[in-house]
Amino acid sequence: MKKTVTLTFSDGSPSIELPIEQGTYGKPVIDIRALGSHGYFTHDPGFTATSSCTSAITYIDGDEGLLYYRGYPIEELAYQSDYMEVSYLLIHGELPTAEQKRAFETSIRHHTLLHDQMENVFRGFRRSAHPMAVMIGVTGAMSAFYHKGLDNFDPQHREIVAHRLIAKIPTVAAWAYKFNEGQPFVYPQNRLSYAENFMHMMFSSPCEPYEPNPVLARALDRIFILHADHEQNASTSTVRLAGSSGANPYACIASGMASLWGPLHGGANEAVLKMLEEIDDVSKIPGFIKRAKDKSDPFRLMGFGHRIYKNMDPRAAIIRQTCYEVLDELGLRDDPQFKIALELERIALEDDYFIAKKLYPNVDFYSGIIFRAMGLPTSMFTAIFALARTAGWVAQWHEMLSDPAHKIGRPRQLYTGSARREFVPLDQRGA
Repeated sequence: MKKTVTLTFSDGSPSIELPIEQGTYGKPVIDIRALGSHGYFTHDPGFTATSSCTSAITYIDGDEGLLYYRGYPIEELAYQSDYMEVSYLLIHGELPTAEQKRAFETSIRHHTLLHDQMENVFRGFRRSAHPMAVMIGVTGAMSAFYHKGLDNFDPQHREIVAHRLIAKIPTVAAWAYKFNEGQPFVYPQNRLSYAENFMHMMFSSPCEPYEPNPVLARALDRIFILHADHEQNASTSTVRLAGSSGANPYACIASGMASLWGPLHGGANEAVLKMLEEIDDVSKIPGFIKRAKDKSDPFRLMGFGHRIYKNMDPRAAIIRQTCYEVLDELGLRDDPQFKIALELERIALEDDYFIAKKLYPNVDFYSGIIFRAMGLPTSMFTAIFALARTAGWVAQWHEMLSDPAHKIGRPRQLYTGSARREFVPLDQRGA
């Protein structure tokens, strides 16, 4: 027998019975769709208690510290898979066979080039433009190049879109960096892996040969996996809402990038590096720890705790090990700023206050350290996040448009403005 909940009213109005749905995992969900026909809506600022869709892509249990992609624990995927395989999994729902993976990788490699006219789009920006501003503009501009005959409700068309975006966004990100630095654009190399190709486009120059460091390439690939999807966060919800109208998918992904750019979302790892610069020396850490514990002080330690995870972020343990691998490979364990980071990590994992508050170092704490060690400027941190999240965005967009019950998004509101009033002509209004 299906469970229901009954909504009763203190004024004697007829009660309303609502069904309760249960997913594979997670909390039960009260289906409130019938409320509108009874003259009611729910009010949930930030949608923190609202399920906006059904999805079979990602599951998060913040209390237990679990993250699954299509049922596979993130730990297994991070250590046993690669970003190409994970991208295929997110889009198609199953791990690929060897033949399917080869075909997928071949398709991605053959879509990495940007249209020649796209160079003109880049050159329309100021050299000092933030890479995210450039990425948003260029990705949105793709809708001017890939629109003729596009049918968002054709599965084959959606697959082509997904391959193009996953393939081209690394080129867009790398070129945004090159343009910012005043360096010539570097074209992709089909012989390289996904992460190696991105490093090649970022760091090589026409002046000398460049071979990506395999340890750093694997670290970058692992970071891509950890950031590939994260359920219905702000940027993913933005992509879904924009895409629900049938809008051009390249514009939808650009809207997701715009949402991700916010400092409360994708800019957290950049904030970690700024905090480490502010601390400046290991000897100053106790003072900053004291401030972090002082409720009257607005200072916050960046890169600790997570809104969703009430236990340790499952991605943090993975990226922590990756961080140490990168520091050891580059001989940076004794770098002053990294010493500060490692001491902060030690305190957070041992201090009773941080343990009680469950303020563990999160994925942003370690990714910022890794990116700096690799020589990436802080302005590129969110751009790389956007690159990795593209696979999740296109998977969510594809899933939404595959749903027979798909509807255009239309949240409601609680109106608190003026009641109806009569218009007063300008010459009759007081001073």
